[in-house]
Amino acid sequence: MPVLVVTGASKGIGAKICIEAAKTGWACAVNYATDAEGAARVVSTIEGAGGKAIAVKADVANAEEVAKMFAEVDENLGPVAGLVNNAGTMGSQGRVEDLDLERSRRLFEVNSLGPFICSKEALARMSKARGGSGGAIVNISSSAAKHGGSGSYVDYAASKGAVDSFTIGLVREQAAEGVRVNCIRPGAILTEITRAWMKSHPEYLDGVMANTPMGHPGEEVDIANATLFLLSDAAKYMTGAILDISGGWVSP
Repeated sequence: MPVLVVTGASKGIGAKICIEAAKTGWACAVNYATDAEGAARVVSTIEGAGGKAIAVKADVANAEEVAKMFAEVDENLGPVAGLVNNAGTMGSQGRVEDLDLERSRRLFEVNSLGPFICSKEALARMSKARGGSGGAIVNISSSAAKHGGSGSYVDYAASKGAVDSFTIGLVREQAAEGVRVNCIRPGAILTEITRAWMKSHPEYLDGVMANTPMGHPGEEVDIANATLFLLSDAAKYMTGAILDISGGWVSP
């Protein structure tokens, strides 16, 4: 049974990726930073359907915690074959001149540095140059990396732009070493975070939908399905792809 680590998986897109991945035969490590109850619910859902999963605590911006997490996965599930860098946070949610720099600093630590830290541990196990059997990494970016988030979340957009660049660079390092690296840029997806954002910014969805040809937001399963495809052998000749799943919002 191949082993998959999904960061930020106690709820939202990460949770859905784990639940759907378990249905296709992955053993899932459900990472969380603070929401132990949420992670336990995801594990319970997977086990209730006959799958295998464990909850693993780690702040993805903390290298020591991430190293301990991967060691725990090694011991309880086995060698890692897949990693989804999904964990993320929002910043100050305002114009650049009004940013809370401490919140923005934390945002970059989680959204931009976190994928580096987690990939470092995964590659030490998956890369054929390090004695591994290969594998796949999927980075979860955002449509904001293309549209910039002007007026509300430029720091978040910039942090996700870094994820896009990281994907490209990592592809060129790992393609010959058996590790495929791809990226997904979700648009307006209905999650707990986006629903909370819309409550405090009711104009957000109307503005996004006015620029979304499909005219409606996506669902968590839309991102989960694309992620599972990129992790699977059906995508065995795909590396370096950055997929926009945004209903046409940021399509060329």
